[in-house]
Amino acid sequence: MTSNTAATQTPSQEQDAPSTNTSKGPVICVFCGASPGTSPAHLAAARSLAQAFHDHKISLVYGGGTGGLMGELARTLTKLSGPSAVHGIIPEALLDLERQSRGGSIDEKLYGRTTVVSDMHTRKNQMAKEVIEGGPGSGFVALSGGYGTLEELMEVITWNQLGIHGKGVVAFNVEGYYDGLIQWVRTAVSAGFISPGNAGILVEALDAEEVVRELREYRVSEDRYKLDWSQK
Repeated sequence: MTSNTAATQTPSQEQDAPSTNTSKGPVICVFCGASPGTSPAHLAAARSLAQAFHDHKISLVYGGGTGGLMGELARTLTKLSGPSAVHGIIPEALLDLERQSRGGSIDEKLYGRTTVVSDMHTRKNQMAKEVIEGGPGSGFVALSGGYGTLEELMEVITWNQLGIHGKGVVAFNVEGYYDGLIQWVRTAVSAGFISPGNAGILVEALDAEEVVRELREYRVSEDRYKLDWSQK
């Protein structure tokens, strides 16, 4: 089922304490490429992440695409846990691209639920909102991807640093794909642009079970800004 929404909103500010919303299960937002990559390890990582989500009863929110790692992750989890476990949020312009490449709409039985929004900012806000409202173990994960994946990853890291949310952020580092990013964080710390405490906002994981564990055990940095993001 595909629904449309044009609402724009900012994710609610979250308290620094771990989530006490035990009535809801974990919701994890995954950023990843719409391409499969040149190494089969990337698609395998997407499938293993879907298996871990199924094993731990975790719901997925993602960018709504059907190709590459995005499609592999959504298809695998939908097959394992059913359409209700997967929520794709996609802007209308990208949905048009999907229709052109697939020759039809996105099948809920294959890819889970789809919500169509007006623009990229609304998409990111809605994905973040679902994570923030999720139960313990909710958070953000980056599989391998390109410019869009990196931009989304850095934004949720920044939101964590600014106190907009307190959810974990994990880079699933497949075949060293994120080695350069992890080294950049270390360089930024030594150069005085990131505090040592905030270096831990981004956590590395080398396999799917480690992703789930790192989000479940995540603790917010004491160096984060103590800002009030509530609407006045």
